Amino acid sequence: MPFGPLEIGIVLLIVLVIFGPKRLPDLGRSLGSGMREFKDSVTGDSKNDDKELPASEKAEPVRSEKSDATPAGRQSS
Repeated sequence: MPFGPLEIGIVLLIVLVIFGPKRLPDLGRSLGSGMREFKDSVTGDSKNDDKELPASEKAEPVRSEKSDATPAGRQSS
């Protein structure tokens, strides 16, 4: 059963009343990006996965070691 223009208009009016005119653009952006991510995950399209970091930076991150660190709030005597 397809929706007619009257039903779509009523739904859009209800959404406008619930979310308000200031939040509608953010809602549309987040819905669009979510649909795009879903489509990319279903099709296996990973455009941004390998192009962001060069191969040398994909290695395991270097962890810094703290020597003689005292817990916050305590002072050494």
